[in-house]
Amino acid sequence: MSLIPITVYGDSILRKVAKPIKAIDDELIKNIQDMFETMRNANGIGLAANQVGLNKKMFIVDLQGLDEYSEFKPLVIINPEIIKYSEELIIMEEGCLSLPDLRADVERSEIIKLKYLDTDEEVQEMEADSWLARVILHEYDHLIGRMIPDRVEPRIKKKMQGDLIRIMKRDIEIDYQISERG
Repeated sequence: MSLIPITVYGDSILRKVAKPIKAIDDELIKNIQDMFETMRNANGIGLAANQVGLNKKMFIVDLQGLDEYSEFKPLVIINPEIIKYSEELIIMEEGCLSLPDLRADVERSEIIKLKYLDTDEEVQEMEADSWLARVILHEYDHLIGRMIPDRVEPRIKKKMQGDLIRIMKRDIEIDYQISERG
């Protein structure tokens, strides 16, 4: 396994709609292993493939670091489709490995239903709520080219502009590797 540089705000791949995965092969499994190592090294709880420069419709989630999820089994979510959103919305603060040190309140559905492929190419369906739903929705946003600044009110986004520019210029200090400008 190896660490992969994380793409950051301003990198073009983060604004592209990810391409569906057609086959689960050895290369994809290696990508997944490297993504888990990269995410854990950066103290993340979710990571989309495009955040490590891969234009693939896939993300990983590992909530074991959160007290209420100590028994959580890490997830690999391939070609996800959100099939149901609850009407109940919750506002919570979110961060993102592609937006180092930037946090903002984001409104999302409290409960979702998701359909996806697992690494055995089996179709899975799951209902998620609370933190799990939030992380899934956050990572799913990456796959459709959306990020936290797209989810906040215009006045909040305007306040973020200085930080966003610093991130784009790589004028930031973080303890994980980020990509070259892209």
